[in-house]
Amino acid sequence: VQLQAYGGGLVQAGGSLRLSCAALGRASRSTVMGWFRQAPGKEREFVAARRWSDRLTRYADSVRDRFAISREKGVNTVYLQMNSLKPEDTAVYYCAAAAGVIMSRMSQAEAYTYWGQGTQVTVSS
Repeated sequence: VQLQAYGGGLVQAGGSLRLSCAALGRASRSTVMGWFRQAPGKEREFVAARRWSDRLTRYADSVRDRFAISREKGVNTVYLQMNSLKPEDTAVYYCAAAAGVIMSRMSQAEAYTYWGQGTQVTVSS
């Protein structure tokens, strides 16, 4: 599975962006796709994840109620809608995928097998 992430950019605080991650290859019902981010000088952190087969999602507390992860039916693409962006959301955002990730591990980077290239999101104050 190859992942292609895009949609990053520069936005003012309070604005919105939508990131996309296209999965090239077969995605099974057990596939989980997630978003992580890494800011300069910081460790990579979990943002959101969604299981392919149902609506099971998980969010980091820092983005809950502002970000939404979704998928487009019939297309192997997952989206991250980011609203009410803050300067602290500035980071390189990565999408990731894996099969058979249990719910308790959806927020753990080491549970994911495939990673896309990052896309930069910059939020100005």
